[in-house]
Amino acid sequence: MTQMAHTSNHPKTSAADHVGIVLCNLGTPSEPTPSAVRQYLAEFLSDPRVVEIPGLLWKPILHGLILPRRPKASAQKYQKIWLKDGGSPLLHYTQKQATLLRGWLEEAGVQGVEVATGMRYGAPSLLQQLQAWYQQGMRRMLIVPMYPQYSGTTTASVYDLAYQWAQSKRDIPDLRIVKEYAQAEGYIAALARRVVEHWQTHGRPDQLIMSYHGIPARNVELGDPYQAQCIQTSELLAQRLGLPKNQYLVTFQSRFGKAKWLEPYTQPTLERLAQQGTRVVDVICPGFSADCLETLEEINMEVRDAFIENGGQEFRYIPCLNEHPEWISALRDLVVTNLNGWLR
Repeated sequence: MTQMAHTSNHPKTSAADHVGIVLCNLGTPSEPTPSAVRQYLAEFLSDPRVVEIPGLLWKPILHGLILPRRPKASAQKYQKIWLKDGGSPLLHYTQKQATLLRGWLEEAGVQGVEVATGMRYGAPSLLQQLQAWYQQGMRRMLIVPMYPQYSGTTTASVYDLAYQWAQSKRDIPDLRIVKEYAQAEGYIAALARRVVEHWQTHGRPDQLIMSYHGIPARNVELGDPYQAQCIQTSELLAQRLGLPKNQYLVTFQSRFGKAKWLEPYTQPTLERLAQQGTRVVDVICPGFSADCLETLEEINMEVRDAFIENGGQEFRYIPCLNEHPEWISALRDLVVTNLNGWLR
C-alpha cells in the first residue's frame, strides 16, 4: 500500500517571502570599560554625518586628543548606569521593544515577518543584520531608526549605511526606511500616557522640561529640520496634556565641543529655574525612544545634582517610552503602515 505524503494547509515559505524589520538605535559600547568605549567612540565620531569637520582637520583631534582621554571618563559614566543582568540599558530596552513588537505582530496574524535589533555603531550591528538576512535570501527589509525626530546627524547616517551596503549588491534588496515620526498620533499619545501616569503617582510639577539631544546650531542653519520637529513634538505633547506655554520648556542637552549648539541648554536652564525659585520640575526626553547614558546619567544624575545644588527642591525624571505598552502599540502601527503591500 502506497503511503500518502503528509500535506500542510500552510504553504511553505522561503526567506525570499519574508520581510525583515530592524529597529535601529544609535549604539553602545559592549562593556563599560575604557577600551570598549574607545572602540565605540572611534566608530561613532569618525562618521562625517556626526562631526562635519574635514577629515584632515578632525582626525588628528580625534585620535590625538579625544580618544586618548575621553574613554576613561565616559566608561566611568557607563558604569553608573550599566544593568547588572542586562548590560547596556540602550541595548536592553531596544531588544525588549523588538521582542514585544514581534509578539504584537504575531497576535495580529501577520505572517512572514522577522524582527531584529541593529545598532548604527557597535554591536549588534545594523550592517551585519542586513547582510545576514540578505545571505538567507531575504530581499525586503524595513529599517526603523529609533529617532522620532529626523536629523542629518542620526537618521541620515542610517540611510548612508543602508544605501552604501545595497550599492555593493548585484540583486539590490527592496529597502524601506522610516524617516521620522515626530508628529505621529501613537507616539504623542504614548508620551502623554507616560507623563500622565507619572503625575497620577507624584502630582504635577511647577515646570515640565522636555529635553532633546542637541546638535550644532549650524546644522539647522544649513537646513536640518531637527529643531523644528522637536518643537512640533513638544507642542503636540503639551496640547495633549493641556499645558499652557508657561508650564513647559523645550531644552537641548549633550553639547559637545565649543561650537554653538541648539539653545536653550538643559543644565543651565535647570540651574536658572532653581535660582529663580522653581521648586519641583519633571524632566522627560521625548527624542530618546529608550533610556541610555544621556538620560540615565546626564539627566537623572548630573542635571539632577545641578538643579538641587542651585536651590531646587525636587527633580523628577520621567523614563523614556522603553517597553511601555502604548508605545509598542504605536510602534506596531508605524511598522504596519510602512509595510503596506508587503504584509501577508
